Amino acid sequence: DAAIRALSDWDINVKSVDPLTMTENIVFKVTDQCGRAYVLRLHRPGYHTFKELLSEQRWAAALLEAGIDVPVPRSTRSGQAYTSIDVGDEHRYVGLLEWVDGEPMQSLIENNTDPGFIIQSFSLLGKVMAECHNQAVSWSIPQEFGRHSFDADGLMGEAPFWGRFWESSLLTTAQKAYFDSLRRHIHAVLVSLGKDAATYSLIHADLHPDNVVVDGDRLHVIDFDDSGFGWHQYDIAVALFHYQFDQPYEQLLDALVKGYRKIRPISDGALAHVPLFLLIRSLVSIGWISARPEVKMGEEYLPRHVGYALSKSAQVMAHYDVDLDIFRGF
Repeated sequence: DAAIRALSDWDINVKSVDPLTMTENIVFKVTDQCGRAYVLRLHRPGYHTFKELLSEQRWAAALLEAGIDVPVPRSTRSGQAYTSIDVGDEHRYVGLLEWVDGEPMQSLIENNTDPGFIIQSFSLLGKVMAECHNQAVSWSIPQEFGRHSFDADGLMGEAPFWGRFWESSLLTTAQKAYFDSLRRHIHAVLVSLGKDAATYSLIHADLHPDNVVVDGDRLHVIDFDDSGFGWHQYDIAVALFHYQFDQPYEQLLDALVKGYRKIRPISDGALAHVPLFLLIRSLVSIGWISARPEVKMGEEYLPRHVGYALSKSAQVMAHYDVDLDIFRGF
């Protein structure tokens, strides 16, 4: 009902409105009477300010201008980028994007029995990631632009973007203490990395195969909802994280990096930090899951993230000469 009410602000003769997903946002596929399709997003309340939503569209427009295939927004009848609507006691901004035919790269990987197909897919993913990074580092950020940062504070500070994961009610008391100590040391490491443009800029921050729509040779990058300022290695870690459990991680990393380096250089020294960002991804995901019980992902994914962080942290932090007694026994 809310989606249909919101659509009245656009010049669309609606034929059907079909639910797609409910994770960060509530998303619908809209089809008009002529068969044209759109993506309608009811944005999560409080997740982004209106300025940040407008900035997402501004970066998407700049990426399109650079020749990168990303979502195209449709303005309302009055020329606005978004409308807004009340859903119960929630006030949500609503945006409309043009639909792109194709299939998510993740689905293609899951349904292809050729072991070389996933390697080829990650090489293509590396290329499009590098194209995004090239555009971002060369782009002059507009004065009114505003997005969150996945920097030391945004990931591991006292008020990280996805919440104080070390205080999650889904953790044991011992795990809470462990993750609090761990994130303080990670914070110090991230501060030491600095924010050189070679490896820090606007990033997609959720560029895994499920957010790349494939239509023949066309690769269309979707879902810039998490995009903000961060390290390029975080993008790489996000792309790899869920695949490392049942796929040859080193081969996937090698394929992604080879594809990436066809478009943009990245040093071996920079790549040495990818394991750190894989660990960070597991930790911040605990916060994301804990703050979104309605998504129903806790039972399946939370144990994986907690187990990963507990099993990998000592080895990862040893690379940075961090050796704490608290790391032992978990």
